[in-house]
Amino acid sequence: MNRTWVLLAHRSGARLYEQDRPGGELRRLEEIPHPEGRLKNGQITSDKGGRLFDSFHSRHTVGKSPDPKEQIAIAFAQHLAEVLEQGRVTNRFEHLVLAADPHFLGHLRAALDAHTAKLVTGSLDKDLYEVAERDLPGHLGGLLKL
Repeated sequence: MNRTWVLLAHRSGARLYEQDRPGGELRRLEEIPHPEGRLKNGQITSDKGGRLFDSFHSRHTVGKSPDPKEQIAIAFAQHLAEVLEQGRVTNRFEHLVLAADPHFLGHLRAALDAHTAKLVTGSLDKDLYEVAERDLPGHLGGLLKL
């Protein structure tokens, strides 16, 4: 078997495709929506850094937590990594191709476990999520010809 999975992702959703053989047709396996990825920081949280007073009654701002949108993106990347790991554990693919905007692709790569990361045979730092399915092979180029 020479099955390839292709994950197209960005912070507000992902599509998982499968190719049964090199040069074969891409078949959509799953749509993974993530509407939280579209939220603005103000919609996620309104917490500001707290205030502390020292013994001299001087006021200091306590650091804020990391950007809430970034935390949501990281959590989604971790969820996608779990989906991919489950596919690897159940032997559903032998090769993996990732395509996402450069920033999200970094989160996704960081979230992959070592065994799944070894199956990545290609990646593209471009958001192809909105590309028509019939046009995907042209955008993915030689990444699918294993």
